[in-house]
Amino acid sequence: MSLSRRALLSTAGATAVLAAVAPPAAARPRTGTPIRQIPLQGAVNVRDLGGYPTYDGERVRHGLVYRSDHLGKLTEADLVTLAGLGLARAVDFRIPMEVGYDGADRLPSGVAAVARPITDNGLFGQLMAAIGSRDPVLQERMLGDGRAAAFMADVYRTFVTDAANRAAFGRTLRELAAPGTGPVLYHCTSGKDRTGWTSWLLLRLVGVPERSATEDYLASNTLRAAHDARVREGLRQSGMMRNPELIVPLQEVRREYLDAALDEVRAGYGGLYRYVTAGLGLDLRTVAGLRERLVG
Repeated sequence: MSLSRRALLSTAGATAVLAAVAPPAAARPRTGTPIRQIPLQGAVNVRDLGGYPTYDGERVRHGLVYRSDHLGKLTEADLVTLAGLGLARAVDFRIPMEVGYDGADRLPSGVAAVARPITDNGLFGQLMAAIGSRDPVLQERMLGDGRAAAFMADVYRTFVTDAANRAAFGRTLRELAAPGTGPVLYHCTSGKDRTGWTSWLLLRLVGVPERSATEDYLASNTLRAAHDARVREGLRQSGMMRNPELIVPLQEVRREYLDAALDEVRAGYGGLYRYVTAGLGLDLRTVAGLRERLVG
């Protein structure tokens, strides 16, 4: 049975919502929820975030929140598919350098484009510099011996430590909680890191077990695998990289990256609840609103 808005905003209802952030250790998630991918020709990591079960037996509603990689290369057929989703707006987390490289979003008529850059801690620039050098020694020095993976962990830490990043994540979640909000899509370049962190937080806040939220996060590896392999092969054949496997840690999501952000949450805020409230600025009404709107 869905909780009413009055119950959600009461002390007891608020306690139930916050329990979704840090449920008792005895709780066990239900697994096996299929990823609802939206097949497009110009993007590979587009999904409906709905369908995940919550601790109390409800499910995240379909058709309200979508996550994706960048939309700069969509075909006309893709635009027709997106139009069918009835999106109200598309929130773009990319920084200007990324938009300049891949192009602005192509969106159906009537979808509001919202630019909300979240820093990648220099990831995109470093990747372009390494590849553009065509120097295998420099590429090894920049990316080899675990340096690429360590850099990714640093990127995730900035999701927690950077004030501008926190403001952008917080604003996105507040908008998703607003009554009457139409379907929303948010994305970054690959749809895996900034988008993945936003999605993980959102799923946890509405009561999806940690294991399921993490499975959604890690699903980017499966959905992007073929595309990323073609990118590496293209770099090899073009002579840009002698060893394109160096960029695999930058192309993937890994549990260790998510853990880096969560370790920073614990170090800086003591736990996820305080990060969400003190760090992202979400009050109890917003957390309750997210669940009321997105779960049923």
